Amino acid sequence: MDKPTITIYDVAREASVSMATVSRVVNGNPNVKPATRKKVLEVIDRLDYRPNAVARGLASKKTTTVGVIIPDVTNMFFSSLARGIDDVATMYKYNIILANSDENSQKEVQVLNTLLAKQVDGLIYMGHVITDEVRAEFSRSKTPIVLAGSIDPDEQVGSVNIDYVEAVKAATTQLIQDGNKQVALVTGSLKQPINGEFRLKGYKAALNEAGLAYDDSLVFETEYSYNAGLKTFKQLQKAGATAAVVGDDELAVGILDGALDAGVSVPDEFELITSNNTKLTEMTRPQITSIDQPLYDIGAVAMRLLTKMMNKEDIDAKTIMLGFDITKRHTTK
Repeated sequence: MDKPTITIYDVAREASVSMATVSRVVNGNPNVKPATRKKVLEVIDRLDYRPNAVARGLASKKTTTVGVIIPDVTNMFFSSLARGIDDVATMYKYNIILANSDENSQKEVQVLNTLLAKQVDGLIYMGHVITDEVRAEFSRSKTPIVLAGSIDPDEQVGSVNIDYVEAVKAATTQLIQDGNKQVALVTGSLKQPINGEFRLKGYKAALNEAGLAYDDSLVFETEYSYNAGLKTFKQLQKAGATAAVVGDDELAVGILDGALDAGVSVPDEFELITSNNTKLTEMTRPQITSIDQPLYDIGAVAMRLLTKMMNKEDIDAKTIMLGFDITKRHTTK
């Protein structure tokens, strides 16, 4: 026989208080005497009462659930963003449904529709590219959407990020100032706006200012993985690159190890700056110099922007740019 569902009525009866008092305790309302709160919490614990989120949502006409679409749950870049999102969501008492899209465009549409079918109140999307199919779903749906750590070149969707053009320009300039004439750019697909429109633009601007010619044999598109980095180092060597700006930390670790495996001294013979400053950068030897984008803050601000949209508050700007630094470690001179 199924265990009977414990209701708010049962808790109120057991604790000899009104249902309104139980509701206040469950919702964290401060207007409850500490002794009463303690008694109610003990009963909730003993009866194993779980407030029904959907019923609570119906009462307040809001399930306050936010869908978060993450391209690769194992990548530290996305998991650091997710921390910031989650902490702000908890603060506002929102539930989060996290969905992994495996960086696969069919699956993105599927995951998006699943979340919309669950009637989420808002969506945070972390994909680096918004395909036409995903954009069509975005515009069909009335649900507020914010991009975290990514860019919508059309600015149809709210987004929180850093100035990727300036960041890559600063990193490339540093490598040129260290005396490198052959600086490579290693990123994901140039079809993704973050790479093809923003990072590439910053890279070209730095070369231009330094009076160096742009050479597309020094631009590499690859997947963001350690093994891709190992392979890419061999190509970097062939192309004669003495330094690289890399779009992802795991990829950068692969390139670093590829260099060390080949007996190349870092930073004396090869320099490296990565982009996300996740924990990985400090776990390697030598530790990796990185553009420092405030990943946790990007996640937190994206969630805060979404709460404003969901509550129809006034918004100053749909695109929010946070600052960045370059954290110098031991892969640069």
